[in-house]
Amino acid sequence: MAKLSNRLTRALNIQHPIVSAPMAFAAGGTLAAAVSSAGGLGLIGGGYGDPAWLEDQFAAAAGQRVGVGFITWSLRKSPSLLTDVLKHRPAAVMLSFGDPRPFVDEIRDAGAALICQCQNMEHVMDAVDVGVDIVVAQAAEAGGHGSLRGALSFVPEAADYLAQHAPDTCLLAAGGIADGRGLAAAVMLGADGVLAGTRFWATREALVGERHHQAIVDTDGDGTLRTRIPDIARQIPWPQGFTARIRRNAFTERWHGREELLEKNVAVEGPRYRQAFAEGDPDNTAVWFGEAAGLIHVIEPAAVIVERMVDEAADRLVRHGGVIVSRFGETGPAQTLP
Repeated sequence: MAKLSNRLTRALNIQHPIVSAPMAFAAGGTLAAAVSSAGGLGLIGGGYGDPAWLEDQFAAAAGQRVGVGFITWSLRKSPSLLTDVLKHRPAAVMLSFGDPRPFVDEIRDAGAALICQCQNMEHVMDAVDVGVDIVVAQAAEAGGHGSLRGALSFVPEAADYLAQHAPDTCLLAAGGIADGRGLAAAVMLGADGVLAGTRFWATREALVGERHHQAIVDTDGDGTLRTRIPDIARQIPWPQGFTARIRRNAFTERWHGREELLEKNVAVEGPRYRQAFAEGDPDNTAVWFGEAAGLIHVIEPAAVIVERMVDEAADRLVRHGGVIVSRFGETGPAQTLP
């Protein structure tokens, strides 16, 4: 197995520049531990905050070195969740979708790396202002909640900003990354590694039902959309500017574009949604994955994915990083790209 070492792996004391996303309800302790055991860093999904569930998931990690992630605006309602989690000495804490300032000192005092997930350049600048250790440039291709930027321009723009204003801050690319090609591309765009969600959602260790797993295998990259409807159905007050990328299905066909009607009927539709989710119904509830679905054809162990991703990325970087090109209009020997 290849080994990709850089400043990110040194900063997090891991072997490979791969971090699994803290996906709410899916990224439990077993998945996080499997990714960490394979040489990456697994993050438990703190989601909207359930202290008993978090305790169970850290127990499931069985002492493996893992991290945790929170939805920041939700964490502000129950800040004691962070205090309790930090007793487990997580390697890193990721904060997403809100101002990290109320939690920065506590995270640093616990010795954990601070990761801030960002969806635009304003978020990146704000993360730098609080002295973040690692920025995640989350592109619109990602599953779950996010915003509008595309990876191909957002990642290098964030990399350029960090190089100028916070050169010691590491950068992770997120959104649409499911294999070694994505990891290699992220590195070439200026990232130090990747945060992968959808690819690890489709693993045996993820807390995902069998029918939902089959749904991702059956779906290509065109089979998702960004929408507010699951948040309306669940009556979760997400801040303006963030939408969820989920699978196109009967639920989205029925309600996407009819948000006002769904809001008026949420007393009936909310319980229907929650029942469908509890039953593992992939047609009448949100199925939370991103455009990387088109690259996923089988549900595998997380360790297999980490190993293959690293090997593929190393092969791509070796084979294509030294490609020979001739500059247009010049004579003489060809030039080798650095």
